[in-house]
Amino acid sequence: MNYWLMKSEPDEASILDLQRAGTLPWTGVRNYQARNFMRDVMRLGDGVLFYHSSCPEPGVAGLAEVCSAAYPDATQFDPASPYFDAKSPREVPRWLHVDVRWRETTRLLSLKEMREAPELASMQVLQRGNRLSITPVSPQEWQAVLKRLHTA
Repeated sequence: MNYWLMKSEPDEASILDLQRAGTLPWTGVRNYQARNFMRDVMRLGDGVLFYHSSCPEPGVAGLAEVCSAAYPDATQFDPASPYFDAKSPREVPRWLHVDVRWRETTRLLSLKEMREAPELASMQVLQRGNRLSITPVSPQEWQAVLKRLHTA
């Protein structure tokens, strides 16, 4: 099993939106490395730290799991979508996504709190210059985040 931190802007798709829907497609990823994680490494049942980004208080807001294999992201073909990509051919789509299933809405583990935790210092999301919307999380980091989410 693998673990991931997946960022979403809460005004676009929040943990509460996922909780209400049960399952959502993780659309709009337009970074090749993040796409490759979904295409090549993610597996059904992988754990997801659902991270609210680009908001007043960013941080982990809940838990989810990967519940589909990667498949073409339809938003790349929709001219009305902010994720439209005119250069992506329908025959060989450039952009993919996975579906994620809600598991738990938690207290917010803020970015500030994560930065103060020595056991999380190696998390990719905390590294300078990291802009990826999907990053791998080690089993040790996963356990440390779970412990912090379920205490305090």
